[in-house]
Amino acid sequence: MLKPEMNRYWKTVVDTIKEGIIIVDRKGVIVSVNKAVDKLLGYKEGELIGKPCSVLDCNMCHIVRDQAGQHWCNLFKSGEIRMKQCTMKKKNRQSFHLLKNASLLHDSSGQVIGAVETLTDISEIIEKDHQIEEFRRELRSRDGFHGSLGVSPPMVRVFDLLAKVAQSDAPVIIFGESGTGKELAAEAIHESGPRQGKPFVKVNCAALSESLLESELFGHVKGAFTGAIRDREGRFEAAHGGDIFLDEVGDLPLSTQVKLLRVLENKMIERVGDHKPKPIDVRIISATHKDLKTLVDKGLFREDLFFRINVIPVQLPALRERREDIPLLAETFFRRMKLKSGKPIQGINPETMEVFMGYDWPGNIRELRSVFEYAFVTCPEGLIQPHHLPSSLFQRSGRTPSPERVPVNPMEKKKQELLEALKQAKGNQSEAARILGVSRVTIWNRMKQFGILAKDNFQS
Repeated sequence: MLKPEMNRYWKTVVDTIKEGIIIVDRKGVIVSVNKAVDKLLGYKEGELIGKPCSVLDCNMCHIVRDQAGQHWCNLFKSGEIRMKQCTMKKKNRQSFHLLKNASLLHDSSGQVIGAVETLTDISEIIEKDHQIEEFRRELRSRDGFHGSLGVSPPMVRVFDLLAKVAQSDAPVIIFGESGTGKELAAEAIHESGPRQGKPFVKVNCAALSESLLESELFGHVKGAFTGAIRDREGRFEAAHGGDIFLDEVGDLPLSTQVKLLRVLENKMIERVGDHKPKPIDVRIISATHKDLKTLVDKGLFREDLFFRINVIPVQLPALRERREDIPLLAETFFRRMKLKSGKPIQGINPETMEVFMGYDWPGNIRELRSVFEYAFVTCPEGLIQPHHLPSSLFQRSGRTPSPERVPVNPMEKKKQELLEALKQAKGNQSEAARILGVSRVTIWNRMKQFGILAKDNFQS
């Protein structure tokens, strides 16, 4: 195609592009736009021609002038703009989000004669990002508190207490059985308090031997003991300005309890082998599954330390005491495991959920999570059914898992899967389609094929 012909069709070409194109002269006057710009900004054809580009009110355009008055816009100093997110105003002065590219235009002698900008509307993407963030905030506020999940009255009371506790600087101790989420509660206190962004140091007091624990907590100096080849910072120093979480504080040996008491009273620590106290600013959050009052009565835990760390007690309920939260937790663990494994498992069988609700969960939330890890190994596809669960759930409850039903042929299997999905969806065909990963039309066709009527009762 000859050059004159190309120039003749150039306007047609740019008008077919969905991204907006604006050409301005050296003074910033709009000399050409394509149809996409008029559509994006709500102007009539030709209405923008001759107007200064400042009418678009772009939030990233900075007016600058040199002494000769040559540069009216920062673009004419920088030379280009690449993939910058900004906002502009439509004709009705409504703001919208876009992605902007811009570059200078030169004549044959290399002189700047203007600039061209391309605009991509990303307002829908920004809106979806906002919606997702709103959904996340709603889920966090409705179903839990900083990672801890629950909607039952006991957990709502716990979340309310944690929010208040976080604003205090007093020592906190979290009581609860193993697996109830004590560490998550400690993290929630840290993340929602004024020390957020500062160190959050965890110490499992039961995992360290008595000989190592003191050095681990308070640090040591070179030569303090065999193997101490250099000075070492302890966990308290590492947590300076933030929070330290002492998990299983009931397992602290009496010798370490004495030193911890001094830290609480004096806000000072001494490294092993050193006699120079160092000031620290640390809030102590403790946790234990033991009855510390009983340990005090037996002489295994210092009473004065107990009173120092028991300023604000938080009691986490066992899972059996908050059964209303089991479906929420189960669905959460199911979604996480599905994303992690990538297996085509569609959901949880109602009978399986009945097993969950009837079990006492001695291992609490940790045990429930482990059950899903097991089920995602034993369940190949479809719905998680009782026979996919560990036998321990039935041994404790005295129940027996329903035997796996083996269909006589593939069509029977497909019918059973459809019935299971409709039962779980309580007859809602759209929901059943989602569970099986098929279209609603497919559900309708299969119901017709197997003689299943929409009026059948799937509520039980």
